Formats: sequence, C-alpha cells, structure tokens
Amino acid sequence: MPAAVSVAESVRKRPRHVVLATGFGAGEHFLATLAAWHHRAAAPAASPPACPADAILHYIALLPGLPAAQAVAPELRAGWPVNVPGMHRLEFDNGRVVLDLAVGELDATLPQVEARVDAFHLPAPIAPMRALAKLALPGATLDLHGADESALKALRSAGFEWQPEPHSGSDPEIAAQLALNGAMRVRAVFTSRKPQPPRAPEPVRRAVVVGAGMAGAAACERLAARGWEVTLLERHAQPAQEASGNRAGIFMPLLSRDDNIPTRLSRAAYLYAMRRWQRLGGLDAGGELPVIGAQCGVLQLARDAEHALLQQEVAAQWNYPPEFVRWVDAREAGTLLGAPTPDGGWLFSQGGWANPASICRAMLDACGERLTRVFHAEALRLERAGGHWQVRAQAGAVLAEAPHVILANGAGALSIAQTAGLPLYTMRGQVTHLTEQDFPSLPLVVCREAYMTPPVQGIISVGATYDSDTDPALRHASQQENLSRARDILPGALRHEPPLAGRVGFRCMAPDRLPLVGPLPDYGAPHRMERLRDVPRHAGLYGLLGYASRGLIWAPLAAELLAAQLEHEPLPLEAGLAAALDPARFLLKSRRGGQV
Repeated sequence: MPAAVSVAESVRKRPRHVVLATGFGAGEHFLATLAAWHHRAAAPAASPPACPADAILHYIALLPGLPAAQAVAPELRAGWPVNVPGMHRLEFDNGRVVLDLAVGELDATLPQVEARVDAFHLPAPIAPMRALAKLALPGATLDLHGADESALKALRSAGFEWQPEPHSGSDPEIAAQLALNGAMRVRAVFTSRKPQPPRAPEPVRRAVVVGAGMAGAAACERLAARGWEVTLLERHAQPAQEASGNRAGIFMPLLSRDDNIPTRLSRAAYLYAMRRWQRLGGLDAGGELPVIGAQCGVLQLARDAEHALLQQEVAAQWNYPPEFVRWVDAREAGTLLGAPTPDGGWLFSQGGWANPASICRAMLDACGERLTRVFHAEALRLERAGGHWQVRAQAGAVLAEAPHVILANGAGALSIAQTAGLPLYTMRGQVTHLTEQDFPSLPLVVCREAYMTPPVQGIISVGATYDSDTDPALRHASQQENLSRARDILPGALRHEPPLAGRVGFRCMAPDRLPLVGPLPDYGAPHRMERLRDVPRHAGLYGLLGYASRGLIWAPLAAELLAAQLEHEPLPLEAGLAAALDPARFLLKSRRGGQV
C-alpha cells in the first residue's frame, strides 16, 4: 500500500476566486481581471493583496452567443469553442485560470449556474437580479454599470447594499438623478440577513479509483490536476483491457429536433473531450502525439429518404456552425465516400476516431507522482472505518484505503454490496477487423447502422453489434451482421468472405443510456424522497459508470464534473444536465412509485 499522505498536506487550501459576468464582448473584462489576478499573485508575500501561488481564478461569463474567434482578443483565440449553446470550459495557465462560457439566453442560463460567487460584474442591469442571491457568497461584491432606480431596488431586495462610485458625487440628489438616467455605476456587497451557507470546507484530497479504463483514467487525471493523491486499482495487468480496449472508437455528438438532454450532454462532452485531448498533447494517427487518433471527420449517413429529410431539417433549424455539423447531399456524400450513396447525411468535420488505450495512457501519465498504480487487484468489498473506505479483495486483504472511493469499473460495480442495486446491465459488442486488402480505405469515419473507420495500422474496424448475451468469444453470426451493414453502406466493397477477426467488449449501460456521475445512493436507507437532494448517499463513495458506447467523449467531462463536485467548484455543466447524470435518479424514481 502507498505511504499515507499527511492530513495537513491533503487539506492544504487552494483558494478559488469566482467571478460571474453577464456579458463578455471580446473578453476585455476577463483579460483585465486576469491581469489584476496575476499582479496579485506576483505581489510580495507581505503585501495585503498577495494571493497564494496555486490560487485559482474561475471566471463565468453568460452570453447569448459566442463571438467568432477572430473577434476575441488574440490571446483567447487558440482553442476558442464553436458557437453552440451550452457550457464551454476553457483552462489557461496550467489550470490556474478557468473560463466558463455559458451560451444561451440569460433568463435560461443564469438559473442553471451551479457556483458560489465572490464577485459579480454586470455591464448593464439584468431582469433576474434576485437570482444572484442564490449564487452569492457572504460578502460577495457586485459591480453594476448603468444602474437605474428599478435596478437599485432589485439589488436591495436581493440582499445587496450599494454605494455610488465616487465620481457620482455624494450628493443624494445627484445620485438619484444619475439613477433615473441609468447612468450610474455602483459597487455593492452581499449582506443578506437571510441565513446563507458558508464557504464549503476543503476536501481531504486522497482517493481510490477502481478501474483503469476511460472512466477511471480520466478521474485520476482530473483529480491529480487538482493536487489529489490517487491510488488506482485495476484487476488486469494494464489499463484499458475491457470496454476501453478497442482498436478505434469514434467520437461525434448526437443531434435531435428538440435539442433534448442526451443531445445537449453529448454535445458538451464531445467538445470538452476534444479540448482535453489537445491539452494532453493532441491527436496523431501515426502515434507521434500522445493520443493515437485523427479528426478526419464523421459522416453519419441517413437511413433512407425520410431520415435524410429529418437530418436536413434539424441542421437548418438549429443553424449550427458548419465546423460543428453541416448537411451534405447525396452527391457530396458520395464524393466523400468515393462511391455513390442514395441519400446525404450529417458531416461532423471535427469528429473522427481515437484509440482509447492511448488516451488512457496519456491521462495516467499526466498524473505524475500523484498517482499510485496497483494492477492485478480486483476490488470486491468496501468497508467504512473511521471516516475512510477500505477497499478489499475477495479474501479480505486491504488493497487501498482513502476518504473517497470512485467506482469506475463498469458492471463490476454490481459485485460490490453498496452498489449492487444500481440498474446497470451489459450489452455485448463485437467489432469486426478487416485488412486494407479486404475493404476500401475510407478517408473519414462513416456510420449508419454500423460504423466504419479509416485504416488504423492497416486494420479497418466495422461494428459494433448489440447483443444481450455474455459470450466473450468471437462468433461468425456477429461478424456477418457487421459485414451485412457494411455492404449496405458500400455495395460491392466486399467481394469475398474475410476470416473471422475482431474483438468483443461489454458495454455497461443504464436504462436511460446516460452515465452515472456523482455521489452514490444508499439503497438500504429507508427515507422519504421527493427530490434528488433528499436521497441518502454513501459518504465518500462516488460513481463514474454506465458510459455505454460513448466512453470516449463521456469520460473527460464526467471526470471534470465529479472533480468539481468533490472540490465544491462551479460545475462545468448546467444544473439540469448534472442532475440528469446523478446516480440517485433511479432510486428516486422507484421510491416515487415509478418504474426504472
């Protein structure tokens, strides 16, 4: 077992200053705030405004749409996200500066922010002023430009006490006139007399992660980046041996007519994953960079003429930027394929394929000395003792212990007593491997009822089946299913029967096909439940489970979400989307009388 980290080291403070701004422009205020923050960090230790070297600036900007990269300050252009709705998290200065861009109408985005805010910046009065009180820490400051009389009344009703800026004058009549004209700038302090929760306590930064696939490796990387000491337990001899062991997985988002929860979540996860991989060093098909893969594009062909019409309508309805997705007609789709196709499809030009094992290795290597890896160690029992979890093997030997345990072992969680009640199940997936001699080399990923990748080290992957059995062996029937779907996409491409080759994996899934991310519910606790916050939880026990077929993109964002929850940071997702991933959602539904 690794040597214990002293409590003093584990709970050392990492100050976080959270700013929320209702506007962004070209990023002028963010950059000014950042410059002031760097000045404070560089100040002599004895100087009052100095801040610790590892202090974090977290800036949340709410804006109706993202400006084009060319319209923002040059220092922000690298990695600037595409203009689609939702939360976009960017990091600078090795994670010491975090910028969240919440894109959407203010009335919709502000109630969805999960954060405790130190300072508010309002370039203009806003209608939902009272919503700020829910976010404000005691003593939070607010800077409001263009204040009018109604805005000042709203500030007071929200619990803020204000004073006009010195240039407004101390004469009450002048201040009142400026307010009536909407020309006054005020600085306010949150002084609500209503009971307010204090700043959350610092966590003890030691955890055990069970499972070294995409979910577990991402958890290790996101926690280690925050200064946590992590022990990783894996029952195999190396990472990525089960569902994360395929030669190539594809990454692309979902689209829908109503922009539903799975669509919004997959979009956020897809975009965040690509940014995360770039921070790990980038993708390269030849293995020159840490992540083996390519953003070669993904062409999702329509199933038939009716589906093609739906695809075209969805792309037009949401007016997505072309770099995110665009509709291509049958002629352009055929040109991309190198073969005629009856219908068009969605082209995700930034999508592509990646080797999951290389991503796992890159994430674990990024942890450095903060990670202890323990292989050939299958966790089957959890016992709580003295504020810690002991993770034990079948025979009872203690494999590791820490205040926090994160289960990222897929269906293996069903073998542990505390999580045996989770409604997880597995689906068998067989991928077929074809050589370049057997099948045309595609320039991009193509999918319809099956997906097909470009050659990866000479091998094309076609798949994958959805079978309800647990047979780990390759079988001809599953290969024929994959080949039949490939022939439907590219008629005449397979002129002879290839040998049986491929890989079988088992997807861990939940009934709603969404991951389980967060504190795990206590199924044995009798408790009346009406809301998620009412559900009893196992103290210090968390899950990253049920990634189904989208582990490549779920893993980075889910790990970031869990790390933010553990650190009491602003969440990287809207509150409603985070709730949709809460592992307690199924227990809550069953106790309300619904069926899971």
